[in-house]
Amino acid sequence: MTFVCSALLFDLDGVLVDSTPAVARTWRAWAIQHRLDAEVAISKAHGRRSIETIRELAPHLDAEEENKRVERMEIEDRDGVVALPGAAHLLRILPPDRYAIVTSATRELALARLEYAGLTAPQNLISADDVRAGKPSPEPYLAGAKLLRTAAKDCLVFEDAPAGIASARAAGMRVVALQTTYSAQELEGADAIIKSLAAVNVAVEPDRIVCRTPERNGNPSSQVR
Repeated sequence: MTFVCSALLFDLDGVLVDSTPAVARTWRAWAIQHRLDAEVAISKAHGRRSIETIRELAPHLDAEEENKRVERMEIEDRDGVVALPGAAHLLRILPPDRYAIVTSATRELALARLEYAGLTAPQNLISADDVRAGKPSPEPYLAGAKLLRTAAKDCLVFEDAPAGIASARAAGMRVVALQTTYSAQELEGADAIIKSLAAVNVAVEPDRIVCRTPERNGNPSSQVR
């Protein structure tokens, strides 16, 4: 498929950075400590702000304090945090003012993971600290568009989680989903589904960005403006 847009918005974990082992270790340890189902905790943690996961799974706990503990655990666990295929190349060719990272991680955690993965911190970043409501609320992606001074309809989002897809859709944006964390069936809300950013061809022009992805489900190529 071919997408014509003015700016690109990237989720972080599962799109630019693989932090799956660290996320799993952190949430398993936290769940066991509080006698909760570890697998449920891990599945709920992807694509959402940690504090919202904690509030859902353990409403009896002090969410603010637990969130601080979880964040510190995640920051300290750098083992296996690496850049995903195609991420470094894509960020390198994009003008700094034409893209932003929109993540459910806190700013400190996001910057730590970018550093661990060997990726340069972006000029524009929206983190969990910058919004009142996290994904699937449209607020994070609307904040990203505002930061880039671009209309929501002119933004293309790269996501890996259903909550992020829902957030981008609610913001009126088009979405390319990466099948790094969830199955294709769980990502059906996206306009296109790809294996990694290495499959994306990007051409930066003075007044637009043209992104080409592999065909979805064998359908003929179409231009999405």
